[in-house]
Amino acid sequence: MRRQGQPFRPSEREDERTRMVDQQLRARGISDQAVLEAMRKVPRHRFVPDHLQQYAYADEPLPIGEGQTISQPYVVALMLEALEVRPGDRVLEVGTGSGYVAALLECMGCEVYTVERVPDLATRAAWRLRELGYHRVEVRCGDGTRGWAEKAPFDAILVSAAAPAVPPSLVAQLRAGGRLVIPVGDRGLQELVRLRKSAQGETSREYLGAVSFVPLVGAEGWPEPSP
Repeated sequence: MRRQGQPFRPSEREDERTRMVDQQLRARGISDQAVLEAMRKVPRHRFVPDHLQQYAYADEPLPIGEGQTISQPYVVALMLEALEVRPGDRVLEVGTGSGYVAALLECMGCEVYTVERVPDLATRAAWRLRELGYHRVEVRCGDGTRGWAEKAPFDAILVSAAAPAVPPSLVAQLRAGGRLVIPVGDRGLQELVRLRKSAQGETSREYLGAVSFVPLVGAEGWPEPSP
């Protein structure tokens, strides 16, 4: 993590972000202009450990500590496109990690509430987001499988970890007309699911392809790993 006193300059590694967007995202079918523009602007290299910054714009996940990762850029873009957010949406993110996706969502005009289970990651993400000037993101340390009831309902919910099933609390906190994007499956391979909630409270699902995420641990997810 960078020391304080090093503000981000928009020109910092701008060429690498542009290549990432053109070669890894647009070329593979990502077409949502808000997603592409956010990923062109947000400095992904500031959200990875210093010794991995040279790999920040490669299309691969990277470790961020505590057994967690920052997802590869294409998967991040795919999930954000599936979320179909609009400026002004209230969005819940489950699994803050480094804070990168929360920054992207703010850049897309959203009001962001993000929950991280690991205290150290939550603290670092909150610090990093403040340092880089993302002020419409609120970070909470807790069990993300239970959502954030005090801030509900949400227009969209994005889950950045793999669940054995869709947590009922998250469905309950989704506004009518809202979208929930979550990887669902076993601990090795999952299916990316988009759930929509109708005005009558009914839900429908779309399956968007195979993905692989770290487990979503919590009361409505996977159990805590043994020490």
